[in-house]
Amino acid sequence: MSKITFLGAGSTVFAKNVLGDCMFVPSLQGFELALFDIDRERLKDSEMMLNNLKRTTGSSCRVVAYTDRKEALRGAKYVVNAIQVGGYDPCTIIDFEVPKKYGLRQTIADTLGIGGIFRNLRTIPVMLDFARDMQEVCPDAWFLNYTNPMAVLTNVMNTYGGIKTVGLCHSVQVCVPHLFKNLGMDITGIQSKIAGINHMAWLLEVKKDGVDLYPEIKKRAAEKQKEKHGDMVRLDLMLKFGYYVTESSEHNAEYHPYYIKSKYPELIEKFNIPLDEYPRRCINQIEGWKSMRDKLVNDDNLTHKRSHEYASYIFDAMETNTPFKIGGNVMNTGLITNLPKEACVEVPCLVDASGVTPTYVGDLPPQLAALNRTNINTQLLTIEAAITGKREHIYHAAFLDPHTAAELPLDEIVSLCDDLIEAHGSWLPEFK
Repeated sequence: MSKITFLGAGSTVFAKNVLGDCMFVPSLQGFELALFDIDRERLKDSEMMLNNLKRTTGSSCRVVAYTDRKEALRGAKYVVNAIQVGGYDPCTIIDFEVPKKYGLRQTIADTLGIGGIFRNLRTIPVMLDFARDMQEVCPDAWFLNYTNPMAVLTNVMNTYGGIKTVGLCHSVQVCVPHLFKNLGMDITGIQSKIAGINHMAWLLEVKKDGVDLYPEIKKRAAEKQKEKHGDMVRLDLMLKFGYYVTESSEHNAEYHPYYIKSKYPELIEKFNIPLDEYPRRCINQIEGWKSMRDKLVNDDNLTHKRSHEYASYIFDAMETNTPFKIGGNVMNTGLITNLPKEACVEVPCLVDASGVTPTYVGDLPPQLAALNRTNINTQLLTIEAAITGKREHIYHAAFLDPHTAAELPLDEIVSLCDDLIEAHGSWLPEFK
């Protein structure tokens, strides 16, 4: 029996989307859906939910919950990763509260910035544990990574884990629909091309019937910026640098040195930047789960509609050899020619029975490559810190982070990193 293993299956809503989708796919019938999570209660919830869904969909997939990770992985053909190491409490709280003492404010802190660095440092050892297990029990499996920080973790699994890995993020899929809805434009018949790095990939082309729509987009964006709305940072970046970026304004506010500045507090209001947004979302999700749980877990008539998540489409393309195009995070094997070869990039990829085949992009416009490199610098130094265990490389990663460097002098960045290492305690490995 073929097997899809879901690591972090206690993410019940996401498990419903990804594995619920698989129940609708003819080529995936008869697959074992193997669930693993360190939270036994949430694991049981997901198992019950998926068995309810199996009954209502009439799927022949078999749902099996495991408490032994290696057994969950044994013989898997595909592995989906959706873990969060350290959770909201204590680790997300630490990522936000310790930097605040230095006057360093963040919005999401799950990708770059000081929060992203430490989220990586506590997650990479766990990912490499997964890789070691997989090398032993399912060395040929495809690993679909949904966990942030996407670029670093996908890079580590490919470069140091020796596992065939593709990173998947919603931001490419929703980029054009979000932009067109925001500007009141019709999305019918739009052709687009997106490439860059995760959370900072660029809408390089956007056309209809061969006509470039960027002039109209920029005209409407300039008008839109005269009022308060939820996407002000992205439209500002587009008007200044020429291209629209895939990830949200709250994310991009902290990827650049221009928007969250203690010296210019008025920018927060001007660009409608939601500081401490991620902790608020975490609290709301924790509260929301209490009321949602009964509806999801105990509903014998639970229904599901196939979602826009890539996973089931990828599995189907590989099983049936029917080509499917995705935006995937892969190693830069000459794909984007003016970004480092050591980087993980986000480019259009073709999926079929051969696996994931990335497409060649060439040079990005120079200003976009330059912005990407500011983030890649921190990503690569974070990997260096995790692999070598040297504390100095944590400092280097933080020194090179655009937002941190714009706010703090070098000595304070060192002190902040030391405080974060101490606050994380056993959530981090030891750094020399």
